[in-house]
Amino acid sequence: MASALDSDLSLMGLEEDLTCSICLSTFTCPVTIPCGHNFCHDCLLATWKDSYSCPQCRTLFATKPELKKNTVLSTVVETFRVRSNTGEAGVLVEESRLEEKKKKEKEEAAVRCDTCMEAEAAQTCLTCMASFCEEHLRPHRENPTFRLHQLSQPVGDLMERICPEHHKLMELFCTRHDRPICSFCLQQVHKGCSFNLPEEQRSLKQSDLRDKLRLLDGKITKNETVICLMKDLEKKLKDSATSRKKAVSAEYQFMRDMLAREEQEALKSVDREVETGQTKIRGLMGKFNENVDKMSKAKEAIHRLLGQSQSLAFLQVSFNLPQAINFDPYTPRISLDSKKVMQMEAFAAAMKDFLLQLLKHPVETRIPILIRENNTATLAAGEKAASAFGYTPTSPGSHQESEPKFPQAPLKLPRSHSPGPGLKAGQKKKPQKSTKPPLQNAENMGIKNLNKSMENLTEFDRKPRGCPAAEATEEAETSDVPAEISSAEKRNDLLKYGSVLTFDPRTAHKRIALSESFTKAAVSDEHTNYVDCPERFSVCSQVFASKGFSAGRHYWEVRLSSNNFIGIGLAYGSIDRKGPTSRLGRNDKSWCVEWFNVKLSAWHDSSETVLANPNPKRVGVLLDCEEGRATFYNVADRAYPFHSFTFPFAEAVYPAFWIFSSGSCITLCKLQ
Repeated sequence: MASALDSDLSLMGLEEDLTCSICLSTFTCPVTIPCGHNFCHDCLLATWKDSYSCPQCRTLFATKPELKKNTVLSTVVETFRVRSNTGEAGVLVEESRLEEKKKKEKEEAAVRCDTCMEAEAAQTCLTCMASFCEEHLRPHRENPTFRLHQLSQPVGDLMERICPEHHKLMELFCTRHDRPICSFCLQQVHKGCSFNLPEEQRSLKQSDLRDKLRLLDGKITKNETVICLMKDLEKKLKDSATSRKKAVSAEYQFMRDMLAREEQEALKSVDREVETGQTKIRGLMGKFNENVDKMSKAKEAIHRLLGQSQSLAFLQVSFNLPQAINFDPYTPRISLDSKKVMQMEAFAAAMKDFLLQLLKHPVETRIPILIRENNTATLAAGEKAASAFGYTPTSPGSHQESEPKFPQAPLKLPRSHSPGPGLKAGQKKKPQKSTKPPLQNAENMGIKNLNKSMENLTEFDRKPRGCPAAEATEEAETSDVPAEISSAEKRNDLLKYGSVLTFDPRTAHKRIALSESFTKAAVSDEHTNYVDCPERFSVCSQVFASKGFSAGRHYWEVRLSSNNFIGIGLAYGSIDRKGPTSRLGRNDKSWCVEWFNVKLSAWHDSSETVLANPNPKRVGVLLDCEEGRATFYNVADRAYPFHSFTFPFAEAVYPAFWIFSSGSCITLCKLQ
C-alpha cells in the first residue's frame, strides 16, 4: 500500500511537466517540435499563423516542422489522469498525518508552567526565573508584592540565560567580548567594557545579517547574470567556430580543387604527348611496312628472273630497284621530355618542396613568409627536380624541344601593398634592364600557375570565393594608397623637403630615455627621473618631436631597431596627454602606422586598417600641409610608399612616436 501511495505521489510531482504551456492543462495529443518542447497538437497549430516558432524558447523554424504524436508522453499523461482520480484519498490521509506530526512537535516545543508542569506557560518571570500559566500567574498580576517583577514572553531556554558564575540572569551583552553577561560580571570581569541590552544586540545582529543577506543576493544575481552571459558567449563561440571551420574548409577545398585541376591538366599533357608520339611512330611504321612490301615484291621479281637465267629473254631484261631502297630505316627519337611536360613535373616538385618548407614554420609566421619572401629555395629545389628529369638550361639559339630551358628568375608572391613600383591606370609597364634573355610565354606558364596558387594561400580571413561581399571588401582594403603615389619615388626628390628634428624631452614618457642629442629614443622598464609637466605623456610610452608644422612640405626619416610594438605618426598639439585615449591613432587628433607583433596597421580615431608589412628598417614621412596629406615610405635604394593619411589641418601637427617593446628604439636620421 505504501509503495503504491509513493508511486502515486511521485507521479503527482510530474503534473507541471505534463502540462501544456499554452493551455495550462494536461497534454491532449502531445507533439514534440525540433527544439525539444512539447505542446498539445491543436494548441500549437493555433499559434502558428504567420511564422513557425516555439512558443516557449522562441526558436524560429524556416519551414513548418512535421508534427508527430509523442506516444510515450501520451501514455504517461493517461496514467497520470487515471491515478490522479484514485490517489486523492491517499494523499489526504498522508496530509492529515503530516499535520498531526507537526502539531505534536509544536506541543513538545511549547513552554510548560513550572508550577503545574501541565498547562502551557503564558509568561515567564525573569525575577523568579520561572514560567507560569494563566492560573499561577495571578499572584504576579494581583499581588502588589510582585509588581516589580519583570515579565516577558515564555522563554524556553531560561536556564541557559543564567550566569554560570553568579547564578544571575544575563540581562546584558558585552560588545567587546561578544557574549551575554549579568550585572555582577559587568562590575567585576567586564568592568569598563561597552555593553548593550540583548534586544538591542539582537536588533543589531539581525540588521547585520540582513545586510549580508542583501549582499549575498546581489552577488548571486551578478553571478547568475554573468553565467547567463557566459552561456551566450559559449553559444556565440560555438557559432563562430562553426562559421570559421566552414570558411577554412572552403579555402582548403578550393586549394584541393585547384590542385586537382592542375593534376588533371598535367596528366592530360602527358596523355597528349603520348598520343603525339604514338601517332608519329605509327606513321613511320606504316611507311616502313610499305617499303618492306615494295622491296619484297622486288625480291620476288628478281627470284623469278633468276629462274629464267638460261633463256634468251633473260639477257634482254632490265630490272630497276624500287625507290624505297634509297631510304635507310631509323628509330625516331621520341620521348615525353617535351618542354610542357617537364615544366609540369618541375612545377609539381617545386610546389611540393615549397609547401613542405612552409608548413615547417609556426602558423603565425607563415603569412609574412608568403608575403615578403622570395622563393629561392623553392626554385633551387625545382631546378634539382628538373635536372633529375633531364630538364636543363640551354643557351639561346639551341634546339628548344630537345633541350628545354628552365626558368631562372626567382618566383615572387603577389602583394596587396607592394613597396615596389606600381602602374597607374592606362600606363604601360616599362621594360626592365636585364642581362638574362627574356622568358618565353610558355616558360612563364608554370610561374603564373604557382603565383596563382600562392595567391590563394595568402588570401586569408575572408569569406569563401564566389561571395560578392568578400570581393568588395578585398578591393576596398587594397586601395589605401592613392594612385598618384603608388609608384616608387627618388629619395633625392624627397630630401629637398628635409627637416631636422629632435625629440621634445618635455613630452617623453618616463619609460622613454632620450640620448644622442635628443635624436634617439629608447624604452625600458626603468623610469627616467623627468620633471612632471602638463606636456608629458603619463599613460602611453610616447614622445613628440620638438617641432610642429602647419604650412609647406616637410620630410623626415627614422631608423627602427625592430618592427615590433612601435608606432610612427602625427598628432595635434592638443592631444590628451594623461588619459587612456592618449594612444596614437585611438582618438580623432592623431594618425599613426603601428607594428604590433607581425601585423602592420594604420590607426585613426580607433579605426584600424591592416596593411601589408614591408618590414622596413628606415621609414620616411612626407607631410604636405597644403594638400592635407601624410605619406609613409619604406626607404631603401628608393622610397616606396606603403600608406597615406588625408586629414584637415585644424592646427599644427607634430611628429609623434610610440615605443612599447622593451629594448626597442627609434632614431631620427640625419638627412644627406
